[in-house]
Amino acid sequence: MDLSSLSYASRFDHVSGSAIREIFKVIAQPGMISFAGGNPSLSALPDQEVSRLASEVLAQNGKWILQYGATEGYPPFLESLKSYLKTHLGIQTPSVLPVTGSTQAMDLLCKALINPGDRIIVENPSFLGNLQCMKLYEAELVPVDSDDDGMDPDHLEYLIKTTRPKMIYTIPTFQNPTGRTLSLERRKRVAELANQYGVIVAEDDPYRDLRYRGESLPPIKTFDENGWVVFMGSFSKVISPGLRVGYMAGDAGIIRKCTIGKQSTDVHTANLNQAIVDQFLRQDLLAPHVEQIVSAYRAQCDLMLSHLSRFPEGVSFTRPDGGLFIWAELPEGMSAKEILDQSIQEGVAFVPGTHFYAFGGHENTLRLNFSGSTADLIEVGMERLENLIRKNLNK
Repeated sequence: MDLSSLSYASRFDHVSGSAIREIFKVIAQPGMISFAGGNPSLSALPDQEVSRLASEVLAQNGKWILQYGATEGYPPFLESLKSYLKTHLGIQTPSVLPVTGSTQAMDLLCKALINPGDRIIVENPSFLGNLQCMKLYEAELVPVDSDDDGMDPDHLEYLIKTTRPKMIYTIPTFQNPTGRTLSLERRKRVAELANQYGVIVAEDDPYRDLRYRGESLPPIKTFDENGWVVFMGSFSKVISPGLRVGYMAGDAGIIRKCTIGKQSTDVHTANLNQAIVDQFLRQDLLAPHVEQIVSAYRAQCDLMLSHLSRFPEGVSFTRPDGGLFIWAELPEGMSAKEILDQSIQEGVAFVPGTHFYAFGGHENTLRLNFSGSTADLIEVGMERLENLIRKNLNK
């Protein structure tokens, strides 16, 4: 018997693969200029520092590091992580869980909390990887209106009252894909609404340290009174995505459920990787490293923005204060997917914005990433993209 009779779990019925991962196949083509990913610049990856730290921790404690570890985390890293959360973010919680990238934090949170049919309020647009995760757990997604200051708190409260969600998912700082930042007053309001109505807030904040302008804003978690906010962070964008070290911080009961869920997923996040990040924190290497990469990213961001300002009338775009992404909207009636097909022929890739919306649509939107390209490539790629858009407008 062949496999034609095999049936897959129904949770996959309305979930396709990641659009970005599909575009990565195109990016691999020789000479392709990519504005599609969300990767840190290769020049931002501290390979020599990580090599030194790996050698040091293995020399000091190699047998223990190479053995199985506790799901709850590598003890020295737990200590340095809690100190980092307190001093750097103002988050004081004894309950943290190291995870294999902050994407796993969302997966574990859904595993612990979401039953089929439970509603999750999501920004519209939002990070497609976590939208995919929520759909796999058969959640019902409820989009909330947003503007340049992030989620609209009045619409959020209306949706909470009318849909009775289990969770609110937000990327409050330099949001993926728009680059927008939730204002201070709205951060306070989100925490208040979560407490008032008893809704979990999944605060996903991996980009917050990549700030190019303005003052840093406190996490929503710092305004949390009764444990309704779960903070999810990562060292992927500021140290290395390949190490896959993230964390979640929140109520002890929620963290415990996520810990149990992690046991059957990967047992524990790699000890060696936790040990390397631990030393990054203990040796005070993170702040100067972030300062260095932010300087380069700021220049790349500003260069891409300067090119966008010369695009045809009717093309609008965000002006993020940090992060890795710029969001653009083409005139109504234009299709970013059609532009992408032409753009690939010209050797330039990006991600159509429709993939970031819970229910698709918005075909005239696109996400641009600047961190993965050099200044020379940004110059060439943006000129090609501008020419394509002008050509399509004149059809």
